[in-house]
Amino acid sequence: MLYVYYFFLFIVTAIAEIIGCYLPWLIVKQGKSLVLFIPAMLSLLIFCLLLTLHPAAAGRTYAAYGGVYILVALSWLRWVEGVNLIRDDYLGAFVIFLGVIIIMAQPLSRLFGK
Repeated sequence: MLYVYYFFLFIVTAIAEIIGCYLPWLIVKQGKSLVLFIPAMLSLLIFCLLLTLHPAAAGRTYAAYGGVYILVALSWLRWVEGVNLIRDDYLGAFVIFLGVIIIMAQPLSRLFGK
């Protein structure tokens, strides 16, 4: 059950990071108000704090998080930016999801030892 908790924590963390990067993008690329830097900075602060809630070694946490980030970024692309995903996006997301599961659950280490 902890895996589900940490997976969803990764999702929330990725959303915080994407918002923190997307808002400045809107300022630079679409001329939106500079006021958006304030929620962007808050979102990135939340992102940093959320990353500290994971119990695994930092490198392993970042590796698994990176995979979840890609999955969330593709979802953001589809649902926020309205871009239709293609077959390769789905295939890549599936492969990445398998990688995240292997890194988080470490099934081979449990079967064969470290």
